[in-house]
Amino acid sequence: MTLPASAQRVQDALTDAGFDHAVVEMPESTRTAEEAAAACGCTVAQIAKSLVFRGKDSGEAWLVITSGANRVHERRLGRQIGEALGRADADFVREATGFSIGGVPPLGHGAPINTVIDRDLMALGEIWAAAGTPRCVFQLTPDELKRMTGGQVLDVT
Repeated sequence: MTLPASAQRVQDALTDAGFDHAVVEMPESTRTAEEAAAACGCTVAQIAKSLVFRGKDSGEAWLVITSGANRVHERRLGRQIGEALGRADADFVREATGFSIGGVPPLGHGAPINTVIDRDLMALGEIWAAAGTPRCVFQLTPDELKRMTGGQVLDVT
């Protein structure tokens, strides 16, 4: 089966980084955490939801990978990283990551991106992450997520 081009970029990034995970294209949408959980047959908490924020002072992108069951507390997270954060619009997300909202993966971006991982994900055995499109995902462990992104593990809720 041939993957869509953006999902193939994620598959290539996984392989290049030494991971043997397979990107899977689901028949249903995985755009939201709820849709992804239904498609993957897991809990919403096991979805590694990728959200992009913009540093209010620096203008830099921040990729926050949180449990699908959680909501990011922007003010608290901003205090931890030393910069206030604001939500990024669709154009900023695409520019910063090379992917559209609903399919932003944890790796495979055109340039390095500041990454934060929700501490709640670290307590789970297996998780699922977006893989470049609103229908493509891959399964991994929280430790693998940390290794592949180099992200800081913080309390984000």
